[in-house]
Amino acid sequence: MNTKPRGVGLLVLALFFVVAGANHFLNPGPYLTMMPPYLPWHEGLIIVSGVAEIAGGLGILIPKMRWLAGLGLIVLLVAVFPANVQVALHGWPGVQIPQWTLWARLPLQGVLIMWVYWVCRGRAE
Repeated sequence: MNTKPRGVGLLVLALFFVVAGANHFLNPGPYLTMMPPYLPWHEGLIIVSGVAEIAGGLGILIPKMRWLAGLGLIVLLVAVFPANVQVALHGWPGVQIPQWTLWARLPLQGVLIMWVYWVCRGRAE
């Protein structure tokens, strides 16, 4: 099996999660506006999810941690799905994005989950 595409996918995915996690601290406003109102402690959840994204992104780069980090990222992607549904249903305050793109983001969560699984399911060399 050619593992080179998996290796590239792993690096791109790691970079994606580290940058996305860092953005929770650099630009928390959009994340705060997409939080469902029924969830408590919005600021804290933004911090926790940002730390989890950074840790997961770095963790998948460590072969012995890859499976656990990948599992954590999958759990995180499932956990943040309600915020994406919130945005699809009610719009994203302060962000000018066509409504159809907010709905199109929902299946992308599944694509990200499959990507994480693909690159973290054993050794990527």
